[in-house]
Amino acid sequence: MTPDQLITFAAVAEHRNISRAALALHLSQPAVSGQLRQLQDEFGEPLYQRDGRGVRLTPAGEQLASYAARLRDTWRQAHAYRDALRGLEQGTLRIGASTTPASYLLPYLIADFRQRFPDVTLHTADGNTTEIVGALGSVDIAMIEGPVSADLPPDTAVHAWRQDEIVAIMPAGHPLAQRNDRTAGPADGGVVASNAKVELAALGGHPLVVREAGSAVRQIVERAFARAGVPMRVALEIAGVEGVKEAVRAGMGIGFVSAMSMRHEDGALRLLSLSPEPLTRRLSILVPHASAPSRVVEQFLALCLAGEAAA
Repeated sequence: MTPDQLITFAAVAEHRNISRAALALHLSQPAVSGQLRQLQDEFGEPLYQRDGRGVRLTPAGEQLASYAARLRDTWRQAHAYRDALRGLEQGTLRIGASTTPASYLLPYLIADFRQRFPDVTLHTADGNTTEIVGALGSVDIAMIEGPVSADLPPDTAVHAWRQDEIVAIMPAGHPLAQRNDRTAGPADGGVVASNAKVELAALGGHPLVVREAGSAVRQIVERAFARAGVPMRVALEIAGVEGVKEAVRAGMGIGFVSAMSMRHEDGALRLLSLSPEPLTRRLSILVPHASAPSRVVEQFLALCLAGEAAA
């Protein structure tokens, strides 16, 4: 039994999925499976069982997972301490980000950070908000959309970040778009600059394109429709912001995306704020193991928050 095997087992126990654990550990799936077999041979009894696309821990596996998680956390704290002592000349930063910040904010932040600290190794992981929160044990800092879950891992700090607006999008020739002859475009930070609006109730009679389950945008939109008592006619559920935009271009229905995702559109799509109140949300930055962050994490967090103050 080795520390690497236990750290691998902690990742599998956290993700309940071997391929996701391999991705988080930056290992191949066969390498992870091999370590699990060796660990299981060491204990002489099953530690996990296949369960559909994932794994389910046995009672022995659940007990071992608690020890493995403590070892992993100690290992990370030792690495953070090492990085703090030697400064930012070297180091690794693992960044998790949900769809909107991963696509429309993170590339600019990484480019800025790399100019300042070129020798820091950066790893990124993206997914919807639910997936990123679930992977907090495998990253050093994370960016998510919408409300922050109350059941975050212990020692996780939450920093309010940017404001974003969810807008309705439709082809430029759509009847609802033609009622608003003023071109709509987002201002810096993702808030729509134009006063082009559409009543939420007016959308109830049209087919809608929504994001996949677990998406923060979808959750916010569903809650808004429920509060307004407007039924949703979902024509298509599709993963990713660009998937929604392409489905809308194809005439599948009206979609909902972050205003930030529309900054570089060519005019084929129109975006309208929802009325009577714009549908806004807060993006947040999460820092796991906040009691002992590395200098790399502290510098990247400061860069993110400074950018927000300047926006």
